[in-house]
Amino acid sequence: MTPRIVVAAPASGQGKTTVATGLLAALRARGTEVAPFKVGPDYIDPGYHRLAARRPGRNLDPVLVGEERIAPLFRHGAAGAEVSVVEGVMGLFDGRLDSPGPVAFGSTAHVAELLGAPVLLVVDAKGQGQSLAALLHGFRDFHPGVRIGGVVLNRVGSQRHEQVLRAAADAAGLPVLGALPRNAALEVPSRHLGLVTAAEHGAEAVRAVDAMAEVVAASVDLDAVVALAGTAPEPAGPVWDPAAEVEARPGGPLIAVAGGAAFTFGYAEHAELLAAAGARVERLDPLRDEALPPGARGVVLPGGFPEQHAAELTANTALRREIARFAGAGGAVHAECGGLLYLAEELDGHPQCGVLPARARMTERLVLGYRDAVAAGDSPVFARGERVTGHEFHRTALEPGGGTQPAWFWRGGREGFAGPRLHASYLHTHPAGQPRSVQRFVEECAR
Repeated sequence: MTPRIVVAAPASGQGKTTVATGLLAALRARGTEVAPFKVGPDYIDPGYHRLAARRPGRNLDPVLVGEERIAPLFRHGAAGAEVSVVEGVMGLFDGRLDSPGPVAFGSTAHVAELLGAPVLLVVDAKGQGQSLAALLHGFRDFHPGVRIGGVVLNRVGSQRHEQVLRAAADAAGLPVLGALPRNAALEVPSRHLGLVTAAEHGAEAVRAVDAMAEVVAASVDLDAVVALAGTAPEPAGPVWDPAAEVEARPGGPLIAVAGGAAFTFGYAEHAELLAAAGARVERLDPLRDEALPPGARGVVLPGGFPEQHAAELTANTALRREIARFAGAGGAVHAECGGLLYLAEELDGHPQCGVLPARARMTERLVLGYRDAVAAGDSPVFARGERVTGHEFHRTALEPGGGTQPAWFWRGGREGFAGPRLHASYLHTHPAGQPRSVQRFVEECAR
């Protein structure tokens, strides 16, 4: 298995994304082939990872795919890389809230343990002094299955401040592998669901990644980080292979998968599984493309931020009407979250595709968390009664929230819209955890 390092922190907002993205870009700049990963269901950070590493950013989420798939998926995504950088989520030991024990299921610590990877702990040093020793000592000894191999200090105020912090880390028995100064250029714009995606941020995202690479290269001992990554043991186990997860159909259907700035929330393994099942996959940008690819037999509309582009999506009348005709004529459609909004009659007053008899609007309420759901009926993606774990993440509301035939039952309620050729829901699922759903969709498209 590739040498690997997990970038973690005591809590959210400490600088994990800056350090992980900067490491990826700085190592690549000096000729090292790097593979990026993100713990959990987040789609935004992997976009910046992709810019930095020039290869797909992939997610490692035991909740969505099962812990038995974490190492195989890692080995698949790390193929050909010399070093892998895994960015954690929240605090090191934070994960699913209903998890028993000190290490939450799906946490960064959980994934680090599954990968046998050492942890590089990023600590926001603002306001920290000698008390840093107590914090580091606690994290170092909290769980024997997690090995913290070094510390990166973030937002260091002065040379004297750095000296105090290094002495504190030394007292805790942990080496400091880097100290980053306070730097406004490293801040990436954010909004209601986190960072602005790299696809939307464009040239500014590239400049932000370049700034992260520059400060990490100047402030972190890259050789020491690579050496630490190399201490990870070589475990036995298979490499995830999409061809082994599904059965291929020769001469399979053409499936359009939406992307572009409005639909950025997708997993790299989805397209790989579609192709392994025999589909021909073509990208579709609803902000620019005025027609579906000729001969398309299925449409996948992933999540994203259509609410930020509602007027532009409305302006592409030709594509909205074609998708409505396609769905009305029995074309297979699979939509998640942002894709669900795009299929509605309108979004914040802007007309959308009108496939669903519902209207969407922005709200002040954040809906966030894992969901255990049961398929309410047969659809082109799931069979009635199938149980899945997915993730919900949005600040919008759909009225009504479900159709006569909903997509899911959960929490004693119903959600989404489903039918023989339609599945539209707020729930994000990871295709690697549900490969049968991908094969089912390809088979439905072929019909």
